[in-house]
This record gives sequence, structure tokens and C-alpha cells, in this order.
Amino acid sequence: MSRTLRVLTFLGLSLLFATRLARADQPAAAPKRLTLELTTLGLMREKGLITQAEYDSALHDLADSVGGQAADSLTLVLGRWSTTLYGFVEADHIYDSTQSFNDLAGNALVARPTGYTGNNGRFTFGVRNSRIGFRLRAPEWHHVRASAMLEMDFLGNQQPIGYDQPFQISEGAFFTNPTFRIRHFNLKVETPIVDVLIGQYWQLFGWQSLYHPNTVEIQGVPGQIYSRTPQIRLSKTIKTAPVTIEFAAAMMRPPQRDSGTPEGQGGVRLALNRLVGRTTAGATGTSLQPLSIAVTGDIRQFNLSEFSAKPKNSVSKTGWAVAADAFIPIVPARHAHSTGAISVNAEYGYGYGTADLYTGLNGGVNKFPALPNPMMTTPAPVYTPNVDPSLVVYDADGTAHLINWQSALVGLQWYFPRLHDRMWISSNYSHLESNNAKLHAPAGTIARSSEDWVDANLFGDVTPAVRLGLEYAYFADHYSDGMDAVNHRVQFSAFYLF
Repeated sequence: MSRTLRVLTFLGLSLLFATRLARADQPAAAPKRLTLELTTLGLMREKGLITQAEYDSALHDLADSVGGQAADSLTLVLGRWSTTLYGFVEADHIYDSTQSFNDLAGNALVARPTGYTGNNGRFTFGVRNSRIGFRLRAPEWHHVRASAMLEMDFLGNQQPIGYDQPFQISEGAFFTNPTFRIRHFNLKVETPIVDVLIGQYWQLFGWQSLYHPNTVEIQGVPGQIYSRTPQIRLSKTIKTAPVTIEFAAAMMRPPQRDSGTPEGQGGVRLALNRLVGRTTAGATGTSLQPLSIAVTGDIRQFNLSEFSAKPKNSVSKTGWAVAADAFIPIVPARHAHSTGAISVNAEYGYGYGTADLYTGLNGGVNKFPALPNPMMTTPAPVYTPNVDPSLVVYDADGTAHLINWQSALVGLQWYFPRLHDRMWISSNYSHLESNNAKLHAPAGTIARSSEDWVDANLFGDVTPAVRLGLEYAYFADHYSDGMDAVNHRVQFSAFYLF
């Protein structure tokens, strides 16, 4: 090796050694650590931990449970991931003039005045409508936002109240040990091109829950489109300063799994962003919403086993429905603390084979007729249905019929001036009827022809977290034999929102 090469090698090694020695004298860089923080969605937006789009998406998901209170819902942040806890505690105290309903009245039949239950009242205490939810958020990735919703309450299906029958439970067990159930369980991926929701969520039909009425009563109320189901939904929102247009289409769990065909729903919604009103969905979801209208449709397939004790063939029927919804600010809420706001919500639905889109609706069409037995064989032949009878039924001649229901609901809300939106009144009216339920009700059953329902509510917020509500409601069932049945309800409820 030449002398020059040896000198250059020596200098290079010396420089490398000196560099390593200098680095050794410097303190080591601190390892990255995940931090755990308790905060709120509002503070996360102010600190830049989430974008405005992420914040708006979270408020949209939580709106029907806690409304504007969602901005202050407790949020646990770990690194760039977060989980928001939300919900409410509800305590209900209900007097009914008849023994027709539990705490949730829904679309159940009013007891006729000719019987004991139609002439005696009942008083119900309960907390079953209390709700708890978790919204999980992943870090935004290349303008793609991913989140999940886990929402539960205690209104689940459980054994009915009974006093001398097997497979029934006591009143104490029904109301003090209610069944915990899933309301919403879904994942959502929002992208600049299209948004995807997979899992259990509101039916797209009726564009729920943006048009739900404001009432103390546990929803869904009579004549209200109100239901949730597993689904795969695609939606696209086009937003400008003055106007927002939303398109959505969904493949839903079919109401009859033996149909072999998913249910399809679709709709479009138009909102005028500069005309904003105050509204409360249910009893707790107070928020600001723009004037909007929505039109939705539903199509579903039924595949019934033929009307026989030993069916070999099937009978197909196609159910369908349309709905129109609107929210109209009469006196707009120009900012978050406007007072004196007045708004109207309205909904109309019409369809065949769609009773499950309402809460507890059958109208007396709740079973299939007996099979013909001209030879008087013993035991008599029995038809085993593969579909709920409230949707589609056979008549005694073996002809299948889809049950029609049409509904109209309108509500008014007025937030008192000079009370900082802490007190308001609302009133709702709904009408529900069928053009063929009385024709296809089982033999010996008197079906509902129509029902009218009206209520009036007074709400007051003691604090931002504590809300009280008082309701009077009037239920009037009109039966196919011309008899009317009436129930008067008074309900006082207290809510703690978190």
C-alpha cells in the first residue's frame, strides 16, 4: 500500500472515531411514548387533534342521543386514536287510563272499552330507555376517516309479564332487571369519493333520525317510521355554502330471510344551509339543523311457503314503500344561542308489507288462518309460516296479501324567548291507517282500521346535563266494527345527558 493511501486511511478512521465519540457524549433521544388524555370533542377540535370534518362526523353520529351536548362528551385519547363515551340516564313515570301499554306504547292496540283492561288504569315506573354508547375513531389517513359506533340500551326483548303462565316473568323482573340490547353496532368509512357504512344502524327509509319528532314519550310513537337493522350503505354528500345534497343507497337485512333476497332502500336529501332551525329528536337530541326535505323508497321480496301442511312450492310477493320528510324552521335560530326559535317537522309514509318499519305494529293482523279441514281429520292440519304475519298473510282461500299501512306525522317546537333555550314546548299529531288490514285479519279478530295520536310536551333544562320533561298524550284506536278505544297518558321523565 502506498504511503498516500495509508495516510488517507488513517485520517478517515480518525474522523469516524471522533464522530462516534462526539455522539456518545450527547444524551440519547427520548423514546416515543403514547400519552393517555381525557378531553372532549370540542377541545380536540380547538387543539387541532381532529379536523373539522372529523368533528362534524362525530356530532352527526351522536346527535339523536345527546344533540349539541356531544361537543362536551367525555373522550379518551390514546396517541392519535380516541373513544367518546355518550348517552343518557332516563327515569320514566307514566300513568295510562287503560291497561294497554308498557312504558313503550309504540303502535300497540288500545284496549277496547268492553273489557276489564279498557276500563282500568295503570302506573308504570321504569329506567329501561336509558342509553350508553361508545364512538371509536381511528386517525385520519390520506383523507379517509374510519370510525365505529357501539350503542346499547335496556329495552331489549325479554319474556312478557305474566302472573300464572309459564315462560313469563314478574313485573319486578321486567322493570328492575331489563334486558341489555344492541341499538347501533357499525363501522363507517368516509372518503372523498363515497362513504360506506356496514353494520346495524337506522333504516335509510324515512332518512332517520333527522326527522324524528320531539316528545317525552319513548319512541317510536304511533305512526312514526322508526326502526334499525343490519345493512351495507353507500352515500355521497355534495356540500356547498348554500346547499347540501345527499344521495344514499343501501342493501338491508330482509324482513324475511327465506326470501333469499336482500331488501333495497334508496333516497335523496336536499338541505338549505343558510336557513337553520333548532330541533330536538326524541327527548334528548337538541341541535341546529338546516331546512331540508328528503324522499326515500323501499323494495322487499317475500317468498312464502304455500298454504299447506306439507308445502312443496312457494308464493312470491313484492313489498314496497315510499316516504317524504321535511324540517322547516318557521323562526330560524341564527346562532347557537338564538331564542324564540320555532320549527316544524313532517313525515308521510305509504307502503305494502312494511309493518316492521314502525314500532310494534300489527293492527290485529297477527296470525295466519287455520288450514281448511273438510274431512275433519284429527289432528287438524297445521300451516307453519316462514314469515311474520303482520307483513303478509294468507286468507282462508290460500291467497297471499301484503298488508298496507300509511302514516302521516307533523310536529311543532317552540323554544321560549329570553330563557336561553332552556325551556320549550312541542306538540305532535299522527294518523295511521290501513286499507286492507280489516279484510285480512284472522277469523274472530277485530282489526284496527286507523289510529290517531296527539301529544303536548313541556321541556326544561335544569343544567346543561339535567333535563325534565312532561307529556300528555291521547291515543284513539278506530276498529273495523266501528268501535273506538281511547287511552290518556301522562308521563314525567328525568334525563341526565353525558
